[in-house]
Amino acid sequence: MPGENEQPILTVDIVPLTISDESLCVLRAVRLHAPYAGQPALIGGYVNTGLDRTLGDAARRVLAAKAGLRSIYIEQLSTFSGADRDPRGWSASVVYYSLSPLEQLAPALERPGLELTPVTQAHGMPFDHDLIAAAAVARLRSKGAYSDLPARFLGADFTLTELHRTYQIALGVAINEDAFRRKVSERGFLEEIGAKRRDAWATRPARLYRLKPGVAVFDRRI
Repeated sequence: MPGENEQPILTVDIVPLTISDESLCVLRAVRLHAPYAGQPALIGGYVNTGLDRTLGDAARRVLAAKAGLRSIYIEQLSTFSGADRDPRGWSASVVYYSLSPLEQLAPALERPGLELTPVTQAHGMPFDHDLIAAAAVARLRSKGAYSDLPARFLGADFTLTELHRTYQIALGVAINEDAFRRKVSERGFLEEIGAKRRDAWATRPARLYRLKPGVAVFDRRI
């Protein structure tokens, strides 16, 4: 039968998330080639069996090549596949999402064709990229409620006020600050660094913290 032995298209797509201007944002790339040339889409590329030992290697290579991003937190989301998602043929995309401070995206924001867009406005993308981006945000908000994932949007050190604000933006919900501070203390995923910093809106310096090594997953919501 026609197409019976046709090889599927295998790609990786990445949803790079960050926080900018108090909004959860996604880094997108304007497509240079058909199909959908000139349209903003998620960053992606073909798996190269000569270069990529694993799919994670492929995602990191594509991020480095197309956005200049290296050494950022990246996690596999899911696989999206089917005969109708790509006009070039039957395709499968293994999707990853990354979390990083805005400052870490500086190399990407200096490149032409790359843009940072609030996730609430990142609609109308080609392929099934709207669905993929929505799935990445949903994963962040579900897993972030019981892990330290939202803290990946912050720099190496931060105040509890900065952490509280970041969790609220990442999860898209209001969180009582006193309860948040108590729960953070109970979860034990932070350590003081022995220094203080004055937030712009604060009347006195606040203690600085950093994440303990590894990824922390809690037995209860934050």
